[in-house]
Amino acid sequence: MTCSQRPSRLRLKAALLVLCAGFSGSALAHNPMCECKAIDAEQIKCTGGFSDGSGAPGVTLDVIGYDETILVPGKLGSDSTLTFKKPGAEFYVLFDAGPGHVVEIDQADIEAP
Repeated sequence: MTCSQRPSRLRLKAALLVLCAGFSGSALAHNPMCECKAIDAEQIKCTGGFSDGSGAPGVTLDVIGYDETILVPGKLGSDSTLTFKKPGAEFYVLFDAGPGHVVEIDQADIEAP
């Protein structure tokens, strides 16, 4: 190896190290989580957050009919929850924290009180 090749290889190793460091951040990404439970026959409470234990205050949580109309537009409160009146129509809950951070919960998957 000549002296002129050594700096080139060092730069390549440094570039690979920086590239790998960038990928390790994505490996530590947090996944969205949302759970909805019926409080009683009329009220449903949903709690959202992320797999790293962080909450999701202010994140959009909409109740959507099967015809794609928004039945209850909402955002999670400071405690990362939203309570709403159970719609009369069939619905699902959409927790939307941005691209790649979406959770859908069908009404059939909501736990009874």
